This record gives sequence, C-alpha cells and structure tokens, in this order.
Amino acid sequence: MAHPVQPIEEAPKAIQLAVDLIYLLEANEVDPVTALEALQIVRHDLERKITAAAPEKTIKQ
Repeated sequence: MAHPVQPIEEAPKAIQLAVDLIYLLEANEVDPVTALEALQIVRHDLERKITAAAPEKTIKQ
C-alpha cells in the first residue's frame, strides 16, 4: 500500500529541514562521506548545547 503524498509545507519541521539539507549538499556536490563526517560534528555540537541548556532532556536516536 502506497503512503499518501504530503506537501512539504505540512511535513514536520525535522523533515522539512532534512529535505533542505539534502538539497544543499547535493546542489553543492558535497561528497557523501564528507557530509556524514560534518553531520556527526554538527550532531555532537547540538547534543552538547541541548545537554548544557536542559540536562534532563533526552535526544532521539
């Protein structure tokens, strides 16, 4: 069964951001390995900021 197509404007913010990031990386022809390495750095930085601001918050994997 096919999933119904939802306009991107109605998608959750995380999906919208993911689509924008994928477009940015592809449009700039960023090597996928380099992109993943950079995203790991970004994730680590954001997790550190979240923990510092609200230590009780958990981060979805």
